[in-house]
Amino acid sequence: MSDAAVETQALKSTPFFGALSDEDIAEIIAMGEQTSFPEGTAIVTHGEVGDAMYVLLDGTAEVDVGGRFHRLHAGNFVGEMALLSSGRRLATVTATAPVRALRIPGEGFRAFLLSHPQVAVAMLQALSERLREVEQRLDAWIT
Repeated sequence: MSDAAVETQALKSTPFFGALSDEDIAEIIAMGEQTSFPEGTAIVTHGEVGDAMYVLLDGTAEVDVGGRFHRLHAGNFVGEMALLSSGRRLATVTATAPVRALRIPGEGFRAFLLSHPQVAVAMLQALSERLREVEQRLDAWIT
């Protein structure tokens, strides 16, 4: 499978981008860049300023949020909040096997959103779902 096909498939598997047209997906891919992380390397680090989202194209990674861990695989994504705001990262994500990812810069993506409001709505829905998941995990952990 070509790199473009892998990138397209990965983006279409995310809640943010799944319903977008092929043209919109192609624009997002064009603004992004492929990057690689060897096993054991941090993809993002807790406390650093977020400037991009990463969509895993292949490999696996582990998310550490305050000592709680979960695994990521191809098609999963991290750093989506950095597409909307350049706040500090809330988790550390480390490659557990070599990772190839599409890095989507926040600054370019915010400009893209101004002309693609349907993407903004999809992102708001996905972020809302993520917040619900986090709240449920916190509730289960506290009780």
